[in-house]
Amino acid sequence: MDAFYASVEQLDNPDLRGKPIAVGGGGERGVVSAASYEARKFGVRSAISGVIARKNCPQLIFVPPRFSRYKEISKQIRTIFFEYTDLVEPLSLDEAYLDVTINKKGNPSATLIAEEIREKIYSQLGLRASAGISYNKFIAKVASDINKPNGQKTISPEEALLFLERLDIKKFYGVGKVTATKMYNLGIFTGKNLKEKSEEFLTKIFGKSGGHYYKIVRGIHDAKVNPNHITKSVAAEHTFLKNLTSEIFMLERLEKIADELEHRLKKSKLAGKTVTLKIKYSDFTQQTRSKTLPFFIKDKDILLETVKELLYKERMKDSVRLLGISVTNLNINTKKKEKVIDVQLKLDF
Repeated sequence: MDAFYASVEQLDNPDLRGKPIAVGGGGERGVVSAASYEARKFGVRSAISGVIARKNCPQLIFVPPRFSRYKEISKQIRTIFFEYTDLVEPLSLDEAYLDVTINKKGNPSATLIAEEIREKIYSQLGLRASAGISYNKFIAKVASDINKPNGQKTISPEEALLFLERLDIKKFYGVGKVTATKMYNLGIFTGKNLKEKSEEFLTKIFGKSGGHYYKIVRGIHDAKVNPNHITKSVAAEHTFLKNLTSEIFMLERLEKIADELEHRLKKSKLAGKTVTLKIKYSDFTQQTRSKTLPFFIKDKDILLETVKELLYKERMKDSVRLLGISVTNLNINTKKKEKVIDVQLKLDF
């Protein structure tokens, strides 16, 4: 979907149409979750602070997020997808992979199917979508950004290798800013440069990801569209209005975060063994500390006790602007029915 959250807000409120808007907080500690295309012209992007966003675009209008509304529309969009195939793998509320090799419409053209789906989304919901079409997930994902907004791009097997060779390395899906900078320093600026490197070299520099890069630049990506997407983690985090400088104040906030995380775990009927504490400092550097327990947990009190241990594991290097807790190593498809600890901690008085 094109600028999904922002587009939904403009759809529901005609006064916002054609104006630069940002979904998120515009205050001192606010962060932009999504920006309309009108706002993006001024350099407003998701994940930047509300202060910087307003500086880039003084006329920017901030709108609080309404995730229940986004989920509602996301379900309607997926209903349209299922008219064509049951092989739908959601990536988020606004994005999904569809395998239409064999489809319910009997249409042999994936390109025409994409056009039809996009037209149907617009006619039924009033929202614009873009699409990438190719023979594997990686190339289709890269292609989906080529003609945004409100466009699509098909990459056939015959043109895929040349397309990848000409592609700027930062446009390869999965190559973030840090990795792109590292590749630039190695003289890797395009797919062609990447292709010139041996698998041994890439694995030595990038570990397991090196083998992945070696394959994808050659158009090899065998991952199938998986409609049974497995949740790998459940998390909750808060950004604070004022930086925290004391572990005591942090524990107060972590108790609320643990309470929220417990609610999410129980709602999802999940539990996990690995607890991770996320700390973002005032200079925006980030740190994580983890501990794996011998049993599955979802109870707030045990979560908090584990997080407290992680918090005092080492000294804080600066004041803290964000804290988060996540649980991974979840009890999904476990071969053994292991015990889930879900009791209040008992204290001796």
